[in-house]
Formats: sequence, C-alpha cells, structure tokens
Amino acid sequence: MSNINTAAVKQFGSNIEMLVQQKGSKLRNACRMESGIVGEEAYFDQLAETAAVAKTVRNSDTPLVKSDHRRRRVTMYDYEWADLIDKEDQLKMLIDPQSAYVENAAWALGRSMDDLIIAAFSGTAYTGKAGGTSTTFTAANQIAVAASGLTIGKLISAKELLDAADVDPQEERYIATTAAQVSDLLATTEVKSSDYNTVKALVQGQIDTFLGFKFILCNRLAADAASSRICPVWAKSGMLLAMAKDITTRIDVRADKSYATQVYASMGIGATRMQEAKCVEIYCAE
Repeated sequence: MSNINTAAVKQFGSNIEMLVQQKGSKLRNACRMESGIVGEEAYFDQLAETAAVAKTVRNSDTPLVKSDHRRRRVTMYDYEWADLIDKEDQLKMLIDPQSAYVENAAWALGRSMDDLIIAAFSGTAYTGKAGGTSTTFTAANQIAVAASGLTIGKLISAKELLDAADVDPQEERYIATTAAQVSDLLATTEVKSSDYNTVKALVQGQIDTFLGFKFILCNRLAADAASSRICPVWAKSGMLLAMAKDITTRIDVRADKSYATQVYASMGIGATRMQEAKCVEIYCAE
C-alpha cells in the first residue's frame, strides 16, 4: 500500500481572529472630557449656587452676595502596553500580526480607561484649594439592593434623585449595567405593561434609551462585599475624564532586542466625580 498520506499538507489561516473581549472604552464618551492636561495633577474650578436678596426698602444699600468657589483635583496616571515580534517568527508566519497587535493594545488601554472611570465614580473625590479635602459618595444617592436586580422602580428612584437635585433635564443621562440588569428589566415587566415592548427593544438592541437614561453595557462594573452589582447612573458633566495624552501607538525596531519589532501603546489619563448631586448608584442582586 502506498504511503500517499505523507504528501498531505497542513493549511493555516491567513488572518488573526480576535477573541471575545470588550473592544476599548465604553464610558469615555459619556463623561465630560478635558484634554491637554500637563502635570501630575489637574484642578478644575467650580461655582456653587447663591441666593438673591429681596429689596424691601427704597434706596437701600446694595447687598453683597459672597460667591462660593470650589475646586476638584484630578490625579493623572500613565498606562503602557508593549509586545515584541521577533524577526525570525515573522519569517515562519503566513500573517503579519502588527496591525492585530496595535488593535489589541488600543482595546486593552480602553478597558483600563473604563476601570479608572468606574473606580472614580464610587471612590473618594478630592476638593479644596489644594485638593486636600476628601469627599465621599453621597449615601442618600445610593439605591439599596432590596434583594432584587434592576427594576423600573429603581430607575424611577434614580431619576427622581437627579430631578430633585435640579440636574438639567436637557443634559444627557447615562446608566451602565451588565447584561444581567437589562434582563432583569424584561423579567420584571409584565407583558400587559406599556413598558414591556420598550424594554424588549432595549434587550434586543433596537434602542438604547429608557426613562431618559442611555444604557451602556459594561461587564466591568464593580460589586460590593455582598456581591451586589453597583450600577452607576449619572449626568454627563457629573463625571470628568482628563487627558494628558490620548491612546497613541508606535511600531519600532528594537536594536537592543535583536532588531525585533515592538508594538507599543500608551496613554495618560485621570478621572474624578465632579458633582455628587449628578451621580447615583443602584445596587442590584445578581
């Protein structure tokens, strides 16, 4: 019998398949953006509300209303990503992985950007002239888990908190959820409800807005000690993303690495909660 099987060949793909992952940042465009930051820290000045004085006597003295100036501090952080492609490896491959590496690097940095925004949302903000005063998240703006996932009732409560704080209803409002919370809404909305078809369209991706909130699916959201998912709700200007340097990439030959090709990416960013009144947390059981 012939040994024709020795002539069999192996075929390899000519493309790199990117495995499932969050493709970059989902939250950056939902924040107030400030670019061109220079230095380790950045400061942003604010002006609080004041009250007018009623004039009760003719020709009375002009009242002086003291303006309430405030300030938020943002600490900047640098992020990097790099990998090497050896020249000998390139000779043995049918594909050129450089573009795939660049894309993968940008996605990784985008996810780090979301992680920083999520941490800043719930974390301590720093205020005052030198940014030395710690400001924690407002407990009254935290909607308890109540042994349930995301419900329409919780969304209504979040909307009420923002409205009661006189947050501009014309400003974009967002809620970040994992896949579980959107499914919760569908499960808790009866078919006869007028909301059912809207929620169903939300689950199917046909719309992205419900009750005035634009939904952002982000499976990187934090959970508390009881494993309840913390879903952030905010008006756009309530969160700040500061940019010293947006995501940049380089492809260079490294003489110190036997002339291997290096794919490199980096960014310099910072994030903070700007106004407590514009931020709400919804705790959801999963």
